[in-house]
Amino acid sequence: MTIAIIGGAGFVGTRLVSRIATSAIEYSIFDIDQSKLLENMIYLDVEDPESLDKIGGATSIINLAAVHRDDVRPLSRYDDVNVQGAVNVCDAARKHGINNVVFTSSVAIYGFAPADTDESGEPNYFNDYGRTKYLAEQVYKEWQAEDPDNRTLVIVRPTVIFGEGNRGNVYNLLKQIAAGRFVMFGNGKNRKSIAYVENVSAFLEHSLSFDPGLHIYNYIDKPDFDMNTLISGARKTLFGKTNVGLRLPGFVGIALGYVADLAAMIIRRPLPVSSIRVKKFMGTTQFASSVSDTGFVPPVSLEEGLARTLRYEFMEDNSDKRTFETE
Repeated sequence: MTIAIIGGAGFVGTRLVSRIATSAIEYSIFDIDQSKLLENMIYLDVEDPESLDKIGGATSIINLAAVHRDDVRPLSRYDDVNVQGAVNVCDAARKHGINNVVFTSSVAIYGFAPADTDESGEPNYFNDYGRTKYLAEQVYKEWQAEDPDNRTLVIVRPTVIFGEGNRGNVYNLLKQIAAGRFVMFGNGKNRKSIAYVENVSAFLEHSLSFDPGLHIYNYIDKPDFDMNTLISGARKTLFGKTNVGLRLPGFVGIALGYVADLAAMIIRRPLPVSSIRVKKFMGTTQFASSVSDTGFVPPVSLEEGLARTLRYEFMEDNSDKRTFETE
């Protein structure tokens, strides 16, 4: 088996490469971002069909390449990279006789979904990222359906991914806690589905062994923590304390969010607090998954993944290490 890891210099990609590098699997790393060059990385642009000829000789593709940040401009970049990129990857797979593709999609295709939405959930995306991930899935499904007895397609829909070096929503929350600036709004009983990067990369590696067919999985590390458990666990690791700290009623948080919205309008720039962010923080974002049906066992518990991240980011000096912006 020879794997072409597209987007291999990103947050999940680098973790996946570090795992596969210890195995007997042959692999090549492809990425467009030359500022993150790994020693053996090959430049590749999924928007350029000729560039994709570089994956010739591979037997499997893991495609991690995507445009995902909220501030992407122009908005057409979502379609150019996420959708047309998928078309180009499938064309390259056809051209080079590659019959095994793993595609990282996202639970963003479900939008504001009911609690415990599983892989059969209806698409209800609310942004361009979710929309284009859903459209990309359809492109890959069409490719697999052309030769269903021989082609393997694994679509992995991770929830919010966190871990060492990531600069996304979970990091921002943990940073507030570590700085002593966190305030809990509401009763904290709302649950959040999250995923540790080591476990996501381990499942991507595991999925390379699947038989021909279409395989779709949400990826979540279980059990889902409620906010009380997440915050108290973080405070225990950081400070040896097991409470959540300052707590205010939910309506106070929402009111403060509206004040922040008004202030942002006046000063004409976004603030880290908003009414939407407060509502999202207080809401439940919980998904179900059939990953365990594949026999996969996450190598790291969710509790340990959070503890490792907290130690790396706030208790050790890793200022010289790479970081990955994902929000």
